[in-house]
Amino acid sequence: MERIDVYDASGTRTGRTVDSARELGRDEYRLVIHLCLFDGGGRMLIQRRQSSCARWPGLWDVSVRGCAQAGETGWMAAEREAREELGLSLDLSGVRPALTVSFPHGYDELFLASVHTSVPELVLQPEEVAEVRWASEEEILRMRAEGRFTPFRTDYLRLLFRLREHGDVMDPEDP
Repeated sequence: MERIDVYDASGTRTGRTVDSARELGRDEYRLVIHLCLFDGGGRMLIQRRQSSCARWPGLWDVSVRGCAQAGETGWMAAEREAREELGLSLDLSGVRPALTVSFPHGYDELFLASVHTSVPELVLQPEEVAEVRWASEEEILRMRAEGRFTPFRTDYLRLLFRLREHGDVMDPEDP
């Protein structure tokens, strides 16, 4: 069983670790990562989750997701998950998340990266990833509307593409 760090409400490690499957108590939080990989044309690599996955079985999802293990930073977890799920070695050392989002029992750090790889080069983790492909924003939004993509809010999915395009949330046209 994997161990995870327990965080407090301010996002600071408490110094305690627990089994990753353990339900967290009041004022206990975990760190989760999402890594969105983009090609030169602005398409995102998406993965279809295995039908045996506990959450969102058989649905399409962003490139990589997972829980940070005990002692890992978000970027370390993103690198490890990319290796495990896609067989892809990335150097994200020192990369800050493009966005951090709170959810009821944790923090979700979102990382964005550009890659120059083709689908046949990837080595998929058979327990979690059924298939991968490149998809445009429009394709992903259509899949979400059809119930074939994990239930992220549509505005969040659009934001992923804006962050990739512009690097931050400030509008350069508005002084």
